[in-house]
Amino acid sequence: MTWGEITDEGMAEAEALIGQPLRRTRMQWIETATRDAIRHFAWGIGDSNPLWLDTDYAAASPFGGITAPPCMLYAVDSTIVAPKLPGVQWVYAGTDWTWYEPIRAGDTFTVEAVLTRQQEKSGRRFKRWVLQSGEVRYLNQHGRLVATAEGHCARTPRRTHNAEETKPKNDAPIAEPQRYTQEELADIEIQVLNEPRRGADPLYWDDVSVGDTIPPVVKGPLSVIDILAWYSATQGALHYGGAHGDAIRYRRRHDDYHINPKTGAKDAAGRGHLEAQTGRDVGMDGAYDVGPQRISWAQHMLNNWAGDHGFLHKLNVSVRRPNLVGDTIWWRGTVTGKREVSGAKLIDIAVEAKCQRDIHSAGGTAVVALPSRADGPVTLPLMP
Repeated sequence: MTWGEITDEGMAEAEALIGQPLRRTRMQWIETATRDAIRHFAWGIGDSNPLWLDTDYAAASPFGGITAPPCMLYAVDSTIVAPKLPGVQWVYAGTDWTWYEPIRAGDTFTVEAVLTRQQEKSGRRFKRWVLQSGEVRYLNQHGRLVATAEGHCARTPRRTHNAEETKPKNDAPIAEPQRYTQEELADIEIQVLNEPRRGADPLYWDDVSVGDTIPPVVKGPLSVIDILAWYSATQGALHYGGAHGDAIRYRRRHDDYHINPKTGAKDAAGRGHLEAQTGRDVGMDGAYDVGPQRISWAQHMLNNWAGDHGFLHKLNVSVRRPNLVGDTIWWRGTVTGKREVSGAKLIDIAVEAKCQRDIHSAGGTAVVALPSRADGPVTLPLMP
């Protein structure tokens, strides 16, 4: 089978896996939501909410103890379901999350994952590419379904094994990171450090109106260290095949790697997140953030707004354009609806991320359950 190219044969092999249980050994960084794991994830996304970090504060919350940021489940399973198509680049395209109950310190998870669909696409950059989607189910130690996630991955041609042929067809120089004025940087820092958090003051469903805006969360200017913080919290080197001999065994078994054009050696496909030229080679114009990292920033914003008494039930985000090193992202939201479902008081929200150039980077929808003055606290779990 041709390496790095999308072929009818490769498509058929992947199609045959739809609905079949998939092995996830390389997609899981943790099994248990220990206090350390929760703290490391919160640090990795820059979220200082005391619900995740402060034992005494969390003990007085409605949950009675430390809980985890909902998107920490990316560390339990990456939600990347992109089987077969050897050597074909995968680019994370988004997640449709549903949470049914909080993740508590000490919860241990097993996962079930299947490829749900595969769609052939065409576009300006690639005449033929594939969108693969898969569902991951997260079950805790009690056998309860805590969350489901449908992850989406774009599969794009990577061409050949030959290092000389991995150079992009477009020879224009890599875009330089934006140079900010000192005034712009000072303003960004003020916004980051003054992000509002609802905390222990309940936000009631009765008091929310359609058209209300969600206070933004600002992330940036993005640095390579920010990206490394995400990797440290959620996947380390494991997700890209490991290190040293472990990496060699993985690349031989899965034929998933990038050719380092300087050394000619096989290297991790994910190095484009850290190295501008490789990011450019896979169509991103430079080093860029990780899709689930950006989605987790939306979760940060929504939990700030909902406060300790709210519960993030759904978050569906499509990742549209790369967020490059040097970019600053503003996540914002707007209330689009209010409804009651089986006694649950729900708020519908549109969310969007834009960078400093006012370019749409990611967007989608969310559903938050809130307490009501008449019916009291949120009732969990929010099962379908």
